Formats: sequence, C-alpha cells, structure tokens
Amino acid sequence: MPADDARMAQVGEVASVFLASLGKAEAVREPFPHWLLQDALPPATVTAIAGLPFAAPVASRFDGRRESNNSTRVYFSPAMQDRFDVCREVADGFRDSRVLAALQAATGAPVASGRLRIEYCQDVDGFWLEPHLDISVKLFTMLIYLSDDPALADAGTDIYDASPEHRPVGRADYAPNHGLIFIPGRDTWHGFSPRPVRGVRKSIIVNYVSDAWQATDELA
Repeated sequence: MPADDARMAQVGEVASVFLASLGKAEAVREPFPHWLLQDALPPATVTAIAGLPFAAPVASRFDGRRESNNSTRVYFSPAMQDRFDVCREVADGFRDSRVLAALQAATGAPVASGRLRIEYCQDVDGFWLEPHLDISVKLFTMLIYLSDDPALADAGTDIYDASPEHRPVGRADYAPNHGLIFIPGRDTWHGFSPRPVRGVRKSIIVNYVSDAWQATDELA
C-alpha cells in the first residue's frame, strides 16, 4: 500500500475507533455534564503516543498550575506531525468531519469552528493541579490516558463541586485508553488533588480553541 494510502487508512481508523467510543460514552450530569470514555483510540496508536521519545520532565516546578512548566510542554504541532506519524494521524483523526459532527451533536460544543490543540503530558511524583476552570477560549476539553501501569490506578482527573471549598465529588478512571470529556464553563471545576504519582502519568489533552487563542505555536 502506498505511504499516503496507509496514512489515510490509519487516520480513518483513529476517527472510526473514536466515534465508536464516543457512541458508548457514559454521560454524567453532576456536578457538571461530562463524558467518560473507554477504548478511545486504536491500541497501536496509544502505544505509539506513549512511546514518543521524550523523557519525562525533571526538576519541574509543582505549584498546582501546568503553566509553571511551559518550557517543557510538548504539543502535536505541525513540526511534531512532520517528525512522528502518530502525531499527524491523531491530529487528522480529530479534524475528521465525522468526528467534529459527532462531538458537536453529543456535547453541543462548537468544535467545527475551533482550532485543534493537542498536548502530550508526562506527569511525575509531586505533580498536582489546583481546582480550576479552563479559560474561556477553550471550546472543548478531552483527556485520554495512556499509561498501562496498574500503580497509576488512582491517577485520574479529579472533579470538584462549585462550592467555595471545591469539594472533590468524583474522579475519572485512569486506565490506558480511557478518557474524560467536558465543555469548559463556569462550574467545570477539575484538577489533580495532591497524592503520590507512582510512575509516569502519561496522557494527551485534546482541546478545540477559539480564534482568540494566542499561543498559535501550540496548535496542531
């Protein structure tokens, strides 16, 4: 099979597998609407992303915000897509018109008018995220977990209520190829409460963002 045909076949598989996962997603309404995914990507795709040749960051600053380590963050930018086939395949999969239509129908988020941003995260012991809301220029947020280490079973994203104390009320299941979707809003409090991270907590964060997004180097 010619290389271009093989790549398009892989893109089609990414889109088709994700659509099947979205169709079976568990919809949860409290404390805010969110969706829990299983089998979000083809297994070979998950393995390829988790095997990208980037070492987990060292000497990171852990203050409850990802922005504190901006210099070490990794995105599926056009340059990354040129280097690694899996980055292009995943980006093209999430640009597929079928995926955009299905996401908009399932969540109401105007993803078709947004721009794609995918971040590859490798979180290590000491990592935590304060309860927070995503900024308003994010139209859609999805996390897909990658690591298959059972020691990371409690490493899913925490969900909090909208009280001043932001009490934890749920946690996404951290397992390879599981995921969490929510539409950023005024009550979508989430984070990662301080606790040991027993291994490398690998994930991708998929956002569609508005044209007001300023860090264009982060876009796919």
